[in-house]
Amino acid sequence: MALDLEEQEQLDEFKAWWRQNGKWVIAGVAAFLIVAGSVRGWHYWTAKQATQASQLFEQAMQAVAANDVKAAKEITGQIMENYPRTAYSAPAAWLAGRINYDAGDFKSAKAQFEYALDHARDSGVEQLARLRLAAVLFDEKDYDGALKQLAEKHDAAYEGLYAQLKGDVFSAQGKTNEAREAYRLALDKLDDKSPLKPLVEIKLDGLGS
Repeated sequence: MALDLEEQEQLDEFKAWWRQNGKWVIAGVAAFLIVAGSVRGWHYWTAKQATQASQLFEQAMQAVAANDVKAAKEITGQIMENYPRTAYSAPAAWLAGRINYDAGDFKSAKAQFEYALDHARDSGVEQLARLRLAAVLFDEKDYDGALKQLAEKHDAAYEGLYAQLKGDVFSAQGKTNEAREAYRLALDKLDDKSPLKPLVEIKLDGLGS
């Protein structure tokens, strides 16, 4: 009998607690289920977005290989506009920037390289975008802006490319000693098979002793 009374007391306490807190428990469980469902939905959505962006990027690369500039620009534009949160948005922007840079459209190229910097998830893409942005700024005669980009931290693998462009900027500014030093560094860091190396040697020779 005592046991029954004790169980009843506990049951009554639970009922009282439930009357007071039950709605919050239900709300918490519901919120958990919603969040759990949202997370699964988010993973599905991001995976789908990545797959679609990947397919488009492959098409863009095929268009570049076929020298179909118009198609490449359209496809990379679709990736940047519709899939900005995927890992393909920055490479697409870099590719579009290179296309426009080669076409002499520095304004568009600059915007796309800046987009690539803002969306880059890979340090390699980020450093290449920064290098190309510095090249655009150099062509716009914004020498200080170009040097600021080139002064950013970068991997040793890109040292030769960064140094080569620094040499160009210093040369344009009339800073012969700094240009000569940058070109020497570029020659030291560039791969022996790099087609840039003979060009840098010509530039260095052009500065004189």
